Amino acid sequence: MSEIKLNLIDSTTILNGTIHGSIGDYCVAALSAEPETIDELVAALQRFQTHAADLQSHFRLGSEPNLEPYDAGILIIDLAARVVACESTYSLPGPKGEVYYHDGQRTDLPIFYCVSDDWLFLDSVEEYQCVCDKRRAERLKNEPLDAREILYGRPLLEFLATKVQSGQDSLVGTYELEEKEDDPKILTTIGAIHAEWLLTPREDLRGRSPRDVLLAKRDFIEVDLESRARQWSMQLQGPPCLSKESFAYRFAAFGVHEWVLYYDMIRYLLNTSTKRQQHDFDYLVRELEILKDAWLNNPCEELEGRIPAIVIENERKRLPEAMGGRSMVVDEDCPICKMMGDDCEAGLEICFWHLDCSDMDEHFAFSIFQSEKEYVEDLIERELRYREYDEKWRQREECIARGEPVEPDPFFDPLPLDEPPPFALAEPEPPEA
Repeated sequence: MSEIKLNLIDSTTILNGTIHGSIGDYCVAALSAEPETIDELVAALQRFQTHAADLQSHFRLGSEPNLEPYDAGILIIDLAARVVACESTYSLPGPKGEVYYHDGQRTDLPIFYCVSDDWLFLDSVEEYQCVCDKRRAERLKNEPLDAREILYGRPLLEFLATKVQSGQDSLVGTYELEEKEDDPKILTTIGAIHAEWLLTPREDLRGRSPRDVLLAKRDFIEVDLESRARQWSMQLQGPPCLSKESFAYRFAAFGVHEWVLYYDMIRYLLNTSTKRQQHDFDYLVRELEILKDAWLNNPCEELEGRIPAIVIENERKRLPEAMGGRSMVVDEDCPICKMMGDDCEAGLEICFWHLDCSDMDEHFAFSIFQSEKEYVEDLIERELRYREYDEKWRQREECIARGEPVEPDPFFDPLPLDEPPPFALAEPEPPEA
């Protein structure tokens, strides 16, 4: 028993037919591309199988879902309601899992997938019938929002121009982070302006703050990019990206790369505009827009010559940032670096480039934690680890000063380069004569 009844539903079309259960698994995996229509779902399937375009030939158009199971069971994928319902003895696909790449026949290449949190997975067709209409209605009430028009557009520029023009000296100290009572860390004026922009809820963002929008699906985007990078490294060719006409691209969520570059862009705009001669408000807004466009669309030395807008574009269409072979060579005298660089140049290996948040100000506004409580708990944990390290170091140094023996610690006592590690294999003894 390996065939199932599969129903594919979007806001205008219902398709159903009997098909091998594995095709249902591939369809669920394709939801990682956040398709809104059946055509977008079929396009997303091409990441997992080469013959995805033939899928629709197995279906017939219906006026309502066909809820009669066949052979191994039934699977319903309702794109309009964002619901997956499955009753099957073949498999029970979930929001996370893996499928094996199919190029005409099943291969041994596993592709991991993760579906966004707004999908509901059910193991009951009856339960699906109870919730599908309500979920469709709720989604219709919340039309998709292009947050980038606000985060990069005139709302951002007007906010920055207002703060720069008014010289918000009073903001210094508003966002204070006390690491120690005798050593408070206070954001600069520019940092405080930046934090206020990120943390303030806005009506044009439906009551959410820019920070909430920027971090809403960060984990999901990162998991999908990691999966695509693994697939690329095993197949030695990039997996299909999102189409620029797709719903998922037009209303794309934000990943870590865009989060970091957005931080850098705002800091550049604030640092540059505050050093210039002040003009009237409209002039300053136009100037900020010119500065923003120039920063986004020109090579950046800190990004090894990459163009920020292209890095953002690649993440938006789910394309990992591959590195050139020479970029892998950090040390020309390192044989491993040279070998990796040569393999990349020859197309035998793919390595990837990533941004992180290490250069951002130490403040909740610029962290990746969802809540300030999580951020404070992390601060406390780090402080305890630092104190534990300092205490161990102090005790160790006191023992050494007193001439007492100290147990070897690989962290404090790195092995000399000419000394083999303790786990090294012993040299084989020569055979007896």
